Amino acid sequence: MDDREPFSVDTVLAPVDGSEESATAVEYAISVAERYDASVHALYVLGRGVVRGMDAGTVEEDMIAENTQGFFENVSTVADAAGVTLSTSVDDGFSQSRKTRHPGNVVLDTADEIDADFVVLPREPVTDTAAAEVLEKAAEYVLSYASQPVLSV
Repeated sequence: MDDREPFSVDTVLAPVDGSEESATAVEYAISVAERYDASVHALYVLGRGVVRGMDAGTVEEDMIAENTQGFFENVSTVADAAGVTLSTSVDDGFSQSRKTRHPGNVVLDTADEIDADFVVLPREPVTDTAAAEVLEKAAEYVLSYASQPVLSV
């Protein structure tokens, strides 16, 4: 007789950075959520250049908000079609004042804050875009230190 409890998932965390790879990862997260009747939380992690640009006033916050909102609208369409509840948030992947703040920590901290049971994130991208670099560096860190199961796609 097997006394182990069945594997259950209530919340799937999908860190994204606006890249095609992260859009694919969200689709996988939605599939996992659909399978376990769970919800998905998409966390948009802003890259170093964006964070520095906003701090310096050279990158317009309105433009960043518009880009992230557009990405979330596309993801929401996929989640709605699957009947999966989607929540979203945006966070800085880097800090000028805290050396320990990096995308991997942001992902793990958010996983703890939302009580995520599963994490789906893109592995190293095949493209060479600035946005894709945000989660590229986080993937190995999250795989190494997450207390939740992690699927890297």
